[in-house]
Amino acid sequence: MSAPTPAPTGAAQPAEPAVPKNVRWVLLGILLAMLLAQLDGLIVGTAMPTIVSEIGGLDHISWVVTAYTLTMACSTPIWGKLGDLFNRKLMFLSSIVLFLIASALSGASTTMTELIIFRAVQGVGAGGLAAGAFALIGALLPPRERGRYQGMVAIVMALGSIGGPLVGGLITGHLGWRWAFYINLPIGIICIVWCQLLLHVPSVRKEKAVIDWLGITLLTSTIAATVLAFTWAGSTYAWESWQILALAAGAASGLALFIASQKRAANPLMPLRIFTEIRNFPLASLLLIVAGVAMFGATLYLPLFQQTVQGASATNSGLLLVPMMAGTVIASNIAGKVMTKTGKYKIFPVLGTASLVVGMYLLSTMDTGTARFTTSLFMVLVGIGTGFTLQMANTIAQNSVELRDIGAASAAATLFRTVGGSLGVAVFGSLFTGSVQDHAAPGEGSTNHLAHMTAAAKDAYLHAVAHATHQIFLVGAAIAAVGLIAATAIEEVPLRAKPGSGPAPAKPATPQPASK
Repeated sequence: MSAPTPAPTGAAQPAEPAVPKNVRWVLLGILLAMLLAQLDGLIVGTAMPTIVSEIGGLDHISWVVTAYTLTMACSTPIWGKLGDLFNRKLMFLSSIVLFLIASALSGASTTMTELIIFRAVQGVGAGGLAAGAFALIGALLPPRERGRYQGMVAIVMALGSIGGPLVGGLITGHLGWRWAFYINLPIGIICIVWCQLLLHVPSVRKEKAVIDWLGITLLTSTIAATVLAFTWAGSTYAWESWQILALAAGAASGLALFIASQKRAANPLMPLRIFTEIRNFPLASLLLIVAGVAMFGATLYLPLFQQTVQGASATNSGLLLVPMMAGTVIASNIAGKVMTKTGKYKIFPVLGTASLVVGMYLLSTMDTGTARFTTSLFMVLVGIGTGFTLQMANTIAQNSVELRDIGAASAAATLFRTVGGSLGVAVFGSLFTGSVQDHAAPGEGSTNHLAHMTAAAKDAYLHAVAHATHQIFLVGAAIAAVGLIAATAIEEVPLRAKPGSGPAPAKPATPQPASK
């Protein structure tokens, strides 16, 4: 492993900002904006039946979610790099404004086509919210001090992942589906005013800043092919269909061309040095993919199992995930405080991925006789694993790069977590659909109207869902095991003590005795 290359003497370096005295208040505004992006990725799911009944477009319903996810993933690295090149605060506020305009247009949509287009624009804004939030946190707080505030980030991420379906159901039921979008407007305006008044970061604009248009085109194409392949595989198209194989080939070739372009670019979109200067960044990225798979897979399929097999109410589906959310928040707080006090952090991703392996495996043992309380205990383990892994992986990734690359690194980390979530949803969805079709009674594999089934058909369907859940979480445990291997390979590089300093060097090599 090579040590980070020092900046040339006389090179323009970003100023090292001091940690603001009111940093918790500053973070609240940033995290509130990030919460908007996370909620809107999930809030629409529970509103979709009402939306379709009013404006139609059932055949294109999946694109309401796909358009948002796709443009968010594609735009995240671009927003991150623009923040590095120009002004992070300006880019962050611009993304909020774009998000709010698209939210208003989405709420006013009269056709499904309009809604899909405006959701795509909203996804572009959400990409800036996600990339900007983590980059600003990285610029404001040195990794050594970030543990003090890690609980705040964990709570927001847990609320965004778990609260989306619950909030969507409440808003749709009481105010109508359009308010699932309009609710963003007052909250977003508060975020803009809040950040304008309290958030102060130095401008990092470089003279003669060159935008890597080739890199943007290649990376956007690669991400689009990847997300579409993960989203459509096993649902819209079979995994072995020519459409999915073509998308996979396009993603692979696009990635190869993108890497080649970054080696030659004067100001690359995603500098390859963040992957090569220290091995911790690629390892942390792998941990983020694993955590994304676990988090998105669990939040989608655990409520389905509890509603279908255990007879829980769909109205309270969001509350079913509270044990996992509690585990995530508590574990993240513990890890943050210990990291800040001792400077040690490697143990937490190791414990976190190990907890994910055990929790996922235990979830795979559930059947039609498993009690809700038992399921909740298993969910706590998954939550602890996510809490120890997710935020710590973000901190490790940002500690591995200099401030000049914090935006690109934060955007890359966000991108890996998003791709991990897409991968988890696609793989788990394919496993679930295939298993239910193979084990349910003929003609009952795609219905959830249990009240209209015969006793035999209902029993067969419940066992089919239980078997599908077994398959999903068994694969999840195997993926978490890969994360455990990556966690053990992380090198415990000392955490930076200043917001603007570069990555701390590894332990110096032991001097060799002089030859006689």
